[in-house]
Formats: sequence, structure tokens, C-alpha cells
Amino acid sequence: MSPRPKKRARGAVFFVVLGLLAIFLLIAGIKGLQIFSMIKMGESMVMPPTTVTSAKVQKGDWAPSLRAVGSINPVQGATIGAELAGMVSEIGFESGRPVKQGDLLVKLDASAEQAQLRSAQADAELAKADFERARGLAEGRVISKAEMDSAAAKFTQRKAAVDNMQSVIDKKEIRAPFDGIAGIREVNPGQMVPVGQKLVTLQALDKVFVDFSLPQQALGSVKVDLPVKVTTDAIEGREFDGTLSAINSAIDPATRSISLQATIDNADHALRAGMFARVQVLLPETKPTLFIPATAVAYAPFGNSVYLIEQKKDEKTGKDALVLRQQFIRTGETRGDFIAVTEGLKEGDEVVSTGVFKMRNGMDVAVDNNLAPKAEEAPTPADT
Repeated sequence: MSPRPKKRARGAVFFVVLGLLAIFLLIAGIKGLQIFSMIKMGESMVMPPTTVTSAKVQKGDWAPSLRAVGSINPVQGATIGAELAGMVSEIGFESGRPVKQGDLLVKLDASAEQAQLRSAQADAELAKADFERARGLAEGRVISKAEMDSAAAKFTQRKAAVDNMQSVIDKKEIRAPFDGIAGIREVNPGQMVPVGQKLVTLQALDKVFVDFSLPQQALGSVKVDLPVKVTTDAIEGREFDGTLSAINSAIDPATRSISLQATIDNADHALRAGMFARVQVLLPETKPTLFIPATAVAYAPFGNSVYLIEQKKDEKTGKDALVLRQQFIRTGETRGDFIAVTEGLKEGDEVVSTGVFKMRNGMDVAVDNNLAPKAEEAPTPADT
């Protein structure tokens, strides 16, 4: 066979491979050019600034306060019980309804005592007649003074027996000792009750006490008649005003704390005995305080911080831009929607007021406060 066809076949294969290689290089070059163009475009692209709401650091005179937790107790409250044993014959109140002082609450059967009272009254009438007869005879010197004294003593004993039986009957009619709200009844008609049996609770709720404790270090700062503010989780969004009405005379040796009592007007009976309460005692002096909305603070285990909004020149465009800088702060007491700042900020600084958990150091921002929620020192949330 002639070697010429073999050379021709090898040459064809060579040109095919060379053509494929050229196509591959062309495609690779095009793709590389596209990637290079995208990189250049990405480098020149500027991300739009993030829209944030802002708030200025304010300064005001805040009255310092002492905070504690306590319990609501009635000014007058009692658990009404049975002083004598007997069978319930009548219930004179409705559970949860107001009662007046002297109203009948529970009546126990006293038929046996009523019979004994009538017998004692008859004995007393007879003793009275004997005494009056003896007194007339003594005046006429018919009987001795000793016989008259004996008749007088017998009459006194019979009257005492009547009073005793009347007292027993009265004790079987349990009446309200003061105006108040009756609780849920604990007995039913026809039920036998022993001595001391709980019948019903009675609470006077027009005014209530708030009992709480403070550390002994606060003793020099508190005094009677200081204003007090009380809130409770049971009534969200409402603050009750009162006054500090009593300071205990002794320090608790176990906790080194002092017990205090505040009085709160409760005309609508919103506060009930046993409620948990947060108490704030307002001290008379005031001090200048820096404060910001509490929503501006990013809380973290390693420290609380805010994001300051600062104006800087953009290195790429040369234009002024608003940039975030994280600033660590120390916070103090809260008051409504605000929180005091004791370190890290100065009056007039502008901080991001909402959504701080999405912010990062060095981020470009634009401020828009048109829809910013308004922080208030005494907020009143709307009902939902």
C-alpha cells in the first residue's frame, strides 16, 4: 500500500484537532472577557444606602427613683368565720357583690337558743318582781337588808343569763364588719359548720395597700408622702398613682431590707388583693440625664451599644454620605419608651432608633423619619 494516504489522514486529524483547540480558546477568551467585565462592573457598582429611622440624644431633668416589686393588699380585708358551731339556715349575700356594714352574711339555726332565751327571760321577769317586792318590804322594815340584797343579786343573775343567751343568738347571725366586696361563699344552706369554719372573704377595695421592700441603703432616701407609681402585668398599659404611707420601724435581719407600704386610690376596683405589682418610688431631687429611645439599644452579653449616624466623605465618589459607627454605652433606668445613658454618648448625637439588630459598622444609610414611631415618657398603648 502506498504511504501517501496515511500522511493525508494524519494531516486531516491534525487540522481537526487544531480547529477544535482554536474554538476552545475562542470560547475561553470570550468567557474570560465576560467575567472580567462583570468584575469591573461590580467594582464600580455602588450599593444604595439603607433607609433607617433616627433619634437625637436628649437631655432632661429626671427625678431619680427606687424600684421594687410587691403585692397588693386591701386596706380592710377579713376572712369571715363561724364563731359558734351550727347549721346554716340562711345565706344573706351574693358572691362577688358589694355588701354594707351590718348586712347579714350567714345565719345559723338558733331555734334551741331562742327557746332557752324565752325561759331565761321568764326567770328574769320573776326575779325582777321578787326584787321590787323585796325593796318595798325593806323600805317598810318588814325584811332585813340582807334579804333585799339577795333578791337584787338573783335579779342580776337572771338578767345576765338573758344577755348571755341573746349574745349566743347574735353570734349565730354573722354580719359584715365593714363595707366591702364579698368573695365566693364557702358554705351552703343546710350545711353543718364547726367553730372557725371559713364562710366568706370580705375585701374593702376603694383604697389598697402595696407592700414592698427596699435595701437598707435606701432608708435615708425615702420618707412618708413621697409619690409612688404602680404597674401590674394584670392591667397592661395602666399606671396607678399613690403615696408612700408607712415605713417599717425595723430592718429585716435576714435580708437587710426595710418594708414599706404605699396607699393607692382604687375607686374602680381594678386592683385586687394578691396581685403582683411593680413599684417605683419617685425621689424629690432631680438630675440632668441623657436619654434615647429604648429601641435604639442593641443588647448583648458583652455590652450594650448603639449605632451613631455620622457624616463622612465617600472615598470613591468624593461626596458626603451618612455612615454608621457602633458605639458601646452604659445604660441606666428606663422611663416609658426611653432609657437613660450614663456613658458613651453626648447631647445631640444622632442614633439609629429602630431595627438596630440589622445594622453593621460602616454601613451607608439614609434617614427617613416619616414613619418613625414616636417615643413617649408615659406611653398609653391603644387597645387591640
